[in-house]
Amino acid sequence: MAMLMAAAAMHGCMEWDYGVTEDFSAPSDGLFIVCEGNFQYGNATLSYYDPATREVENEVFYRANGMKLGDVAQSMTMYDGRGWIVVNNSHVVFAIDPATFREVGRIENLTSPRYIHFVSPTKAYVSQLWDNRIFIVDPSTCEITGHITVPDMAMGNGSTEQMVQYGRYVFCNCWSYQNRIIKIDTETDRVVESLTVGIQPVSLVLDGNGKLWTLTDGGYEGSPYGYEAPSLYRIDAATFTVERQFRFRRGDTPRDLQLAGDMLYWLSDDVWRMGVTSSRLAVRPFIESRDTKYYALTVSPRSGEVYVADAIDYQQQGMIYRYDADGGLVDEFYVGVTPGAFCWR
Repeated sequence: MAMLMAAAAMHGCMEWDYGVTEDFSAPSDGLFIVCEGNFQYGNATLSYYDPATREVENEVFYRANGMKLGDVAQSMTMYDGRGWIVVNNSHVVFAIDPATFREVGRIENLTSPRYIHFVSPTKAYVSQLWDNRIFIVDPSTCEITGHITVPDMAMGNGSTEQMVQYGRYVFCNCWSYQNRIIKIDTETDRVVESLTVGIQPVSLVLDGNGKLWTLTDGGYEGSPYGYEAPSLYRIDAATFTVERQFRFRRGDTPRDLQLAGDMLYWLSDDVWRMGVTSSRLAVRPFIESRDTKYYALTVSPRSGEVYVADAIDYQQQGMIYRYDADGGLVDEFYVGVTPGAFCWR
């Protein structure tokens, strides 16, 4: 009965017609590549890669559903047997069956969604760009059920970004013209505390020792909010205090922080990594750049292999480079325009 009720709830989200579609049955150990496309072009796409066979299927959302993914696909998260794709400038989050790529639900009427974090089967948070609210949604019905107001948004046009959870609290980095990590109580859906870090924290992860890690990009020269050297911060989640600050050089561009086991990875022209117990930043890159535009990064939770997205010129198909755990090139393949995020199934 519970299964039937859940299916009925998901079906209740679907009030649209499909066009010509293809049938897929994707292997369970695969990688989704979310390709942003170009702003206002509506050419975002989704690709799926099978590491075992080294086969890639491009534009799988369009081919499976007979409709385009939308304008600027931002991120994707797996939860409760569904893949949730956040499409920023189309103001929507799609839910898909990860094996067939068929749509099974959508959350609409969002401002400018960035990331989705699941608190429970009936509650999730959706962060926003240019909005001082985090939307509360019910994944089982695809409905917006409320908002969390984020106080003191700088310059009136900030954003909330990535979210991680420690106990009953969700932590979120505030990026554009911001310098804070906020702490949300999931029982009251309120911001209960805020921690100041460097200018524009761009990413956030939580390690197995209960430590939050965030990268700040330092802003840009001439920014009305300020410009400084980027930093990597280690924050104790239990006490919500900064334990360590690792400073980069001014002009460095660290971004896309990833965690795999006890290792941190990030992009800054090259691919860098360091242990969570390290006392200093890495001094040599783990994988050197191919003198191109490394744009996104992920690490396989099963094999430790590293995948790097190359946006090339942001106009043509992007390239994905697959490296083994020691940094040796294993494979490379084309995907859609501006590959900007990954999601492991």
